[in-house]
Amino acid sequence: MRLWPKHWHPETWICSLRGHVAPAMWASVVGPGDENLDIELPGGQRLARCLRCDCWVPHAAPNAMIAKFDRVPSIAELSKPRRGNALRQAIIMRLIALNKATHALGFTLIALLLATVRTNLFRLQDAAQRTLDALEQQMDQTGQQHGQSWLQSQLEHLLKLKSSALAVLFAVAVAYAVLEWLEAIGLWFEKRWAEYLTVLTTSGFLPLEIRELLHRVTVLRSEAFVVNVALVAWLLYTKRLFGLRGGHAELVRDDQIDWPTVLANPRPAEGRLKP
Repeated sequence: MRLWPKHWHPETWICSLRGHVAPAMWASVVGPGDENLDIELPGGQRLARCLRCDCWVPHAAPNAMIAKFDRVPSIAELSKPRRGNALRQAIIMRLIALNKATHALGFTLIALLLATVRTNLFRLQDAAQRTLDALEQQMDQTGQQHGQSWLQSQLEHLLKLKSSALAVLFAVAVAYAVLEWLEAIGLWFEKRWAEYLTVLTTSGFLPLEIRELLHRVTVLRSEAFVVNVALVAWLLYTKRLFGLRGGHAELVRDDQIDWPTVLANPRPAEGRLKP
């Protein structure tokens, strides 16, 4: 299954957001053998190649004040951007991190709400009791039959709340918030420990999700279960965790790019000029 359209390239998209990586444009002189990185045109114009998307960027030769290199450096001397499979994985990791951040924010808000309720529990219960008494009095005056309305039900639940129970719920919400923030921040910066943490914690919740599905199947529960299973499977397989598919050493080798081949065969933009 493809995660994006066949003819869509993440390199082009990232360059549209962050700009091109064309270090050769900062070299004062273009010499023989530099054709794969920079081309000098008549009239002083030059074309510098983006190392990420292979787009050729028109530019003027830099003057001595802003030039960073006397000549176009070799590819081995340049800081090279990610592209290909490594870049696609980085994009997916950012999306997972954003997903975790939304969970973390939700638990943070729940923890703040619980702390507020616990701090003001006496006043809230006092107000709830007065409201219930007023509703009962209104029913007696109008001759209405006493029934359990939604408002009355919620007020009675509030009266039954105990400070100790709220303290436990607050501690659980804080723990989940801290855990989700750790995962979100670690995944955003592509830390390997965060990948392991995400797999372990997400896998730990899968039995609970299965139990909930057995009790009652809903669209939300089904979607959450499918997403979490796919997340764990993707991290295990793609990031080669726990020694799978050769482990971290094989992952590093897999992410290495044969730059001479890349420069000899421009992809994905096929050497097109930037308009």
